[in-house]
Amino acid sequence: MSGYTSPVRDPLITGSKTYTDISNDICGPVESPPTPLFLIGFLISATVAGVGVLSIAWTIWKGIGTWGLNKTIGWAWDITNFVWWVGIGHAGTLISAILLIFRQKWRTGVNRAAEAMTIFAVICAGLFPLIHMGRLWNAFFIFPYPNSRGGEGLNSLWPNFNSPLLWDVFAISTYFTVSLLFWYTGLLPDFATIRDRASGLRRKIYNALSFGWTGTAKQWQRFESLSLILAGLCTPLVLSVHSIVSFDFATSVIPGWHTTIFPPYFVAGAIFSGFAMVLTLMLIARVVMNLQDYITIAHIESMNKVILMTGSIVGVAYLTELFMAFYSGNVYEQFVFQNNRIADPFIFGPMMGVPAAPYWWAYWAMMTCNVISPQIFWFKKMRRSIAVTFIMSIFINIGMWFERFVIIVTSVHRDFIPSSWSYYSPTWVEVGIYVGTIGIFMTLFLLFCKFFPVVAIAEVKSILKSMGDQYLAKQAEEDKAETGIDYGLGGASPAFRKDKDE
Repeated sequence: MSGYTSPVRDPLITGSKTYTDISNDICGPVESPPTPLFLIGFLISATVAGVGVLSIAWTIWKGIGTWGLNKTIGWAWDITNFVWWVGIGHAGTLISAILLIFRQKWRTGVNRAAEAMTIFAVICAGLFPLIHMGRLWNAFFIFPYPNSRGGEGLNSLWPNFNSPLLWDVFAISTYFTVSLLFWYTGLLPDFATIRDRASGLRRKIYNALSFGWTGTAKQWQRFESLSLILAGLCTPLVLSVHSIVSFDFATSVIPGWHTTIFPPYFVAGAIFSGFAMVLTLMLIARVVMNLQDYITIAHIESMNKVILMTGSIVGVAYLTELFMAFYSGNVYEQFVFQNNRIADPFIFGPMMGVPAAPYWWAYWAMMTCNVISPQIFWFKKMRRSIAVTFIMSIFINIGMWFERFVIIVTSVHRDFIPSSWSYYSPTWVEVGIYVGTIGIFMTLFLLFCKFFPVVAIAEVKSILKSMGDQYLAKQAEEDKAETGIDYGLGGASPAFRKDKDE
């Protein structure tokens, strides 16, 4: 016998499902009346979202003075939350686009929800720059179009195209548009499935949403072509969007921001936090919506591997950033890291002979949650533990928020003039806006779970015969009967079967 026998892969669909079972299980939550648990969750989310809307209205009515900003700290919670939400939206694009191009079958269980989270997260992120303008009604000033605002005829006043803040507008709007197209295109076959099972008004609504999809060979051919085209467009966006967001800081001369490692560091951090948020919500959804057979331990383990990899990249970036600050010999850069971030009152502060940094707790919360805690996923038992994964996903979301807070606030609260040094504390308005965006996000996600199929029906069906547990077991039995060797679930490797056929 020749050929390499690959390690056994777990099935991605369990429970010996048929095509009919898949449709019934995934369409069930959409077709059934809202459960009391859903109504309670929706009411809580909508209430929290209402708090956010009231806080935003208060800010617009009273002005930015209601925030804790001052002449030294001009960016704080608002930009922290903006970058955090944009980062959370990155996992959907990665799962949808890059994993589609690489033909990773485990994406099928989580791609639909991850894509929806991308759209909802970008909506939440887009609120913060608009509110931060102070005069929300002048938001159209950021768009380049012929105007007479300068007083000397058309084209007299244009946005500054050299500013990364304007690049953000183009990058994020493009990202949102392509992600929305990708998400909705994937929904068309599933809308048609729900339409064919419905009647009356519901049937008419889903028929309109499905654009008359009938599942002909030509439609499937165009569907596959469009999916690959959009995946090709999304792939550079995964890298470019958060790189451009990092330019908001990296192109400045402020110590702590002026570093070339920010683009890859921000991209890795965005994927890191995005996957953590996908796990946070999907671990709950798989239990509440009885989707354990479609979002399996194999899916969770694969996502934990991505989290481990990107978390390690982020950890290396933290250490590289720290090393370069001291290696550069720039005393201002060294001061930001030593006196503003690292120096805690217990170990490193006394060791370096400097007083405790005002925000030392934020820096070490970031290091603990983002660098130390994900290393537990080196152990397979931990990667496959639901409880550990859920707790780690919460820790990572907290740690990534602290990362953005540390980058922004600790770099500006002590500038070059000691007399202008200040300390930032958020007001109730800022806390209300942030908590409110979480409410908006959860409200949109719950509506998505109720009216749209959370798992991609058509894509799950496409891998049933290759990754369904009953088919893998059958293949194992056939290979064992032929060779007398028990290869486990899935049977012998494709390499062995190829040699055998030849």
